[in-house]
Amino acid sequence: MAGGGSLSTLRNIGIMAHIDAGKTTTTERILFYTGRSHKLGEVHDGTAVMDWMEQEQERGITITSAATTCLWKDHRINIIDTPGHVDFTIEVERCLRVLDGAIAIFCAVGGVEPQSETVWRQADHYRIPRLAFVNKMDRIGADFGRCVSEIREQLGANPVPITLPLGSEDSFAGIIDLVEQKVLRFDESTQGLQVGIEEIPDDLKDKSSAARMTLLEKLADFDEGVMEKYLNDSEITPAELYKALRKATLSLDIVPVLCGSAFKNKGVQPLLDAVIRYLPSPLDIPPVQGHDKDGGIIVRNADRKEKFSGLIFKLQADAFVDNLSFIRVYSGELKVGDKVFNPLKRKQEKISKLILLHANKREEVDGLSAGDIGAVVGLKFSTTGDTLCGAGDYVVLESMDFPEPVIGVAIEPKTKADEGKLKETLERIAKEDPSFRVSVNEDTGQTIISGMGELHLEIIVDRLIRDFKVSANVGKPQVAYKESLTATASAEGRFVTQGGGKEQYGHVELELEPLERGVGVQFERAVSEDQVPKEFIAAVEKGVRDSLDSGPLIGYPVTDVRVRLVGGSYDEENSTEMAFGVAATMACRKAAQEASPILLEPVMALEIITPEEYLGEVINDLNRKRAHIVGVEVDRGSQVVQARAPLAEMFGYSTDLRSATQGRATFTMQFSEFAEVPTRQADAIIHKIRGF
Repeated sequence: MAGGGSLSTLRNIGIMAHIDAGKTTTTERILFYTGRSHKLGEVHDGTAVMDWMEQEQERGITITSAATTCLWKDHRINIIDTPGHVDFTIEVERCLRVLDGAIAIFCAVGGVEPQSETVWRQADHYRIPRLAFVNKMDRIGADFGRCVSEIREQLGANPVPITLPLGSEDSFAGIIDLVEQKVLRFDESTQGLQVGIEEIPDDLKDKSSAARMTLLEKLADFDEGVMEKYLNDSEITPAELYKALRKATLSLDIVPVLCGSAFKNKGVQPLLDAVIRYLPSPLDIPPVQGHDKDGGIIVRNADRKEKFSGLIFKLQADAFVDNLSFIRVYSGELKVGDKVFNPLKRKQEKISKLILLHANKREEVDGLSAGDIGAVVGLKFSTTGDTLCGAGDYVVLESMDFPEPVIGVAIEPKTKADEGKLKETLERIAKEDPSFRVSVNEDTGQTIISGMGELHLEIIVDRLIRDFKVSANVGKPQVAYKESLTATASAEGRFVTQGGGKEQYGHVELELEPLERGVGVQFERAVSEDQVPKEFIAAVEKGVRDSLDSGPLIGYPVTDVRVRLVGGSYDEENSTEMAFGVAATMACRKAAQEASPILLEPVMALEIITPEEYLGEVINDLNRKRAHIVGVEVDRGSQVVQARAPLAEMFGYSTDLRSATQGRATFTMQFSEFAEVPTRQADAIIHKIRGF
């Protein structure tokens, strides 16, 4: 079995951060010091074990979350290295769903950056205890104190340093351990494997004593034993501090902060010690909850003797083997040869092969048990977010919500021979990535692929051509618009067939009214059963939702609207679900056309960091792009511009920004909300798409 040791010595953790903070380098060092790798892999020269995709090695960024397992001081640590680029936020989301703890890495120079805020909020949502690691202490401009302040102010966290840097920038030599009150120096000639322990030098004693006092004060708020000793000026032992730190970290009251330089091999072993000391085992987190057939709550404990339950949190298409389904086992055991049940798909699956993952290498195992993270090869029906449980059992664990794509491109096979292969491969990738969609434009017959950003689609097309050997032509990016309504309108739909076949009858009256942005589509029934019996309500709702998938303006989905069923009639002999569905579709289309429809476009939140001399150029360029400037502030000598801009105007923005600032500005962009397109632009878009 994979989970051989005690559950108390197992840690399931994620490594999360803004792009370029050093996540993958830190993971590489962890693998080296735990004996998983025998030489150090580097991101910059394309040898990082965790960035194993060619696309990752070329760009020096993490795209897919890679999973690995390592051992440290009799503890087994399952690590998932997640992406930092905003286009791949969904990868972070689905990994955090199944992890017990996390290491948040911050760059000592950049501090809290936009994507670190996004992943921090995701971890808050899942209530994940975490450690903070301030990396790159050897870089010019590194500032540990400022980084800790930003974690407090910008993330609303309670950071508590448990180490201090010994020097910084070029003089960064090691760390001061505030719990043990020792200095740790990492021997460069042994790539940091040899760690020297020394007394704290006299000139740093005041600084370290003050920091230790702050640590004790913070812990006294959450631990009565520490408070009592602190108030009585009694000596508090390291063991007592470790216990209090663990308790306060698990309850999300504090975030222990460590520092180091992963690239220079300094500070990684104390980080590993902190993982096993302070982050939770599967026994420390609340038991997982699910629902039974009737919606009642079922609790499953992290125990190998419990009934089996697990959540599939990611699918990975593979050009060589059947698809891999990454699974977190929450209770019981899963063995090769078992038959399991997928309650959402109502299908049985057979477990033919189980593996533990080490980036792209695989280790076959006989089974996985409570607390384990592994992968199942070749499941036929299960997709991301599905629960698996024992045959004859029924439990559905909480799934995940995935955002709507905001950008699409047309794609077509280069030759007739590629047609079937392209369709099949796109289906595989869509199954693997819930934020990627494939659709066919009814008017043009074109296949449209949609995703979270230009880089997201660029990587998918790259994989199609390179990994799956499919030749395809790709069009220019297109915005995924939506439609909405601005007025209330009513209409009736009556569907009656007579003649050759069975007579059918359905009649509904619908009222459509606009809702505020971001609410989606709501359906309400406001009729008595003698007008429309309840067995036809589901068919009416389905007809409504199907018709709203294609709006009255140019066929984009309609959103932020309430549809109320206010009237109708039925025929006891001839009314059918199909007739009511068709009647609802007719009424909904008629009412939507009369409800003053408008076009909505995705608006992106931008943060641009630019030297002051280019600020005017940057703002002028944004104004030309219909952007709304939210604020401008100074940060570390640079100007930081916050803005909202329509996605339609932002294609190729990186090139525009580079040329306006001689390559010295950087930006991040993520989806913010849908907003109404101004009339002039909306008319032009409608004219272009309708083709007249």
